[in-house]
Amino acid sequence: MYMKKLFLFLALALAATAFAQNIDRREVVMRNNPKVTAADSLGSLSVGNGHFATTVDVTGLQSYPLYYKKGVSLCAQSDWGWHSYPNPAGYTEEETLGAKDLGHGHQELYAVQHKDKTTRGYGASEYYRINPHRLNLGAAGILITDKKGNQVPITALTEVNQSLDMWAGVITSSFKALDQPVEVQTVAHPSASALSAKVVTPLFVKGNACITFTFPYPSGGHVDDASDWTSTDKHTTEIVSQCCHSALLKRTLDSTIYYARISWEGTAELIQKSAHQFALQFGAPKGKATKILDPTIAFTIEYTQHRDEAAAGSFAKTLASAAAYWQNYWNTGAIVDFSQCTDERAKELERRVVLSQYLTAVNCQGNTPPQESGLTLNTWFGRPHLEMTWWHTIDFSLFGHEEVLARALDWYNSPVVYNKAREIASRQGFNGIRWMKMTDPWAGESPSNVGSFLLWQQPHYIYFAEEMYRHAMTPCSSDTRCQKRTTFTKEAAAVLDKYGKYVDETAQFMADFCTFDSVSGRYNLIGATALQETMSWQLSYNQPFELAYWRYGLLVAQQWRERRGLERVAKWDDIIEKISPLPERDGIYLAGIARVAEDATYRTKTTTDHPAVLAACGMLPQLEVQNGMFSGGDASKSLAPLFSYDKMRDTYRWVMKNHDFADMWGWDFGVLAMSAARLGLQEEAVQALVLPVQKNTYLNNGHNYQNERLKIYLPGNGAILESVAMMCAGWEGCPDIKNPGFPQNGKWNVRWEGLHKMQ
Repeated sequence: MYMKKLFLFLALALAATAFAQNIDRREVVMRNNPKVTAADSLGSLSVGNGHFATTVDVTGLQSYPLYYKKGVSLCAQSDWGWHSYPNPAGYTEEETLGAKDLGHGHQELYAVQHKDKTTRGYGASEYYRINPHRLNLGAAGILITDKKGNQVPITALTEVNQSLDMWAGVITSSFKALDQPVEVQTVAHPSASALSAKVVTPLFVKGNACITFTFPYPSGGHVDDASDWTSTDKHTTEIVSQCCHSALLKRTLDSTIYYARISWEGTAELIQKSAHQFALQFGAPKGKATKILDPTIAFTIEYTQHRDEAAAGSFAKTLASAAAYWQNYWNTGAIVDFSQCTDERAKELERRVVLSQYLTAVNCQGNTPPQESGLTLNTWFGRPHLEMTWWHTIDFSLFGHEEVLARALDWYNSPVVYNKAREIASRQGFNGIRWMKMTDPWAGESPSNVGSFLLWQQPHYIYFAEEMYRHAMTPCSSDTRCQKRTTFTKEAAAVLDKYGKYVDETAQFMADFCTFDSVSGRYNLIGATALQETMSWQLSYNQPFELAYWRYGLLVAQQWRERRGLERVAKWDDIIEKISPLPERDGIYLAGIARVAEDATYRTKTTTDHPAVLAACGMLPQLEVQNGMFSGGDASKSLAPLFSYDKMRDTYRWVMKNHDFADMWGWDFGVLAMSAARLGLQEEAVQALVLPVQKNTYLNNGHNYQNERLKIYLPGNGAILESVAMMCAGWEGCPDIKNPGFPQNGKWNVRWEGLHKMQ
């Protein structure tokens, strides 16, 4: 027995060693560090920790916010920094509600945008659409002035040389102003909402430069830099305490209060230049002579919700702790190395992957779901969109950082959020809990005539919980293939105990939302706007992705009940068996079943926005194909696949020929790639990720550019990571070959470590 165990251990160890890639992770990261040699409003760089981030210009600080205002703006945002305008009219959330008869046998109340400007409903919906909104906490910059006291324009800076060291999380910048050198190092604290920098320039000594800290009022804008620099009378900034090398500022914006603690090293004194601007002026405080003329100022500005909350230290300590944090991040998760690929597209794919790993870590690890632009840019008033949490979290799960997914689930599980989801479901006349699309940190429902009717975010919780269960059953180290456990573990039991209740109640709503058609003998999904948002609830029903996700969610929820020792729910099994098939015509799956005349306008809508029909294949597993079981393992009740792979391949080719690619969004190219991979179209999968379409553009800093309105789009970064992880590590039921999603032509020797297989 001992020899058998020893042999088994050695065999497993040998297999793991054979798979280990011995990748030089630092080299992979460092060769993709972005470099900047000229001012570019789309070229700003960020440092952060997922809860807080600051974006800086070519000076390494936030020195020229107006120049970058219409680009990738220079914000300092956090997962806790929120504000609401005063509500003198006394609007209530109830006044935003509108009753709809969507075919479920009762009136349903949704937060909508009332259009009659003479009503209180209009005022209420406008107020609660804008409030709460995210704050730009402040701007730390270097102010360089000429002999007349005017700021030197950014276009006058020369010899710009800036780089982001992603391995250490530090931005190094150098340039010349007024023919004098300036050198800056910039870093964010790994756990506090703090920015640290070290600035060296003789301009300090000459009196032509100082470090400034400037604080805006919130703009409440839909897409902007979250900053109103002109309403100086609507907020206050006061020094609460000050000593020789530190000061505490109190910020009051209506009912919102937060603090900014500034500490510094070097020969400098903090002075107040205006109501909301303070400066570190080089030189000794009055009455304290000094012979030291070291032209260096190092500082830390830490933003906190409470007065005595400071956690950050000196610049040197922050620099060291950030380096340790980032090296741990890169060494403990997955890495993908394209250096041994000979296809010309491989280098660009690697760049997108590595930069996306960095950007999602900076922007998307908070205690609340991120906005679609993370902590870099203000979009949709800074609000989280819960349908996007799939793209914001599954990449972390597949890349071995499932703790980020767990943090997201903790938000869903929190009493405030859970109770709000129950309240919304009850208000609409359904059982269980309903997760809405456009929300806030407290799960409020933002008024919208589009977002309030989206449905596809609902099963996310079940998918996420299943990911956590798979991690408990499939441990994975950073340098070996993940190995499935064959026996139930205490870790898996803990996962079931933590998430089981919420899986169940999420599924309760899903089952209650279905309507049964006695004529067809099928369950329909009606009264919902699709993932493909042009397919609104008024225009169509039984949209394909929602049908597929509904069956997936109820199947997994039943599996969870069995794992927990509970009986299956008979109605759920009935829906699983009888839910409507994907709509099709002439062997091609459709965007939905029309509720209106299929005129030219309708047909155009079916080929714009997201190609949702392919998401039904690319994002989701066909569970019934994988395990061949239904209703507790009863072979007599085996379930047919929801769609035909042959028809889906034909549908893929039809979409590629007929869909409006210019109207897609960044993550849609990931949908195309994942669908192609599952359909065995590996070349098409690669090509989808690099299609030369504007919304598939990845800037020098790695951000997914969409258009003039939306400069960055982090779901696109998540989609790149999820697609590449899937194409490398595979998916349940995939061919047992190396890198099953890549062409098997010898040109794609993609090396990787630590990835997890997709569902």
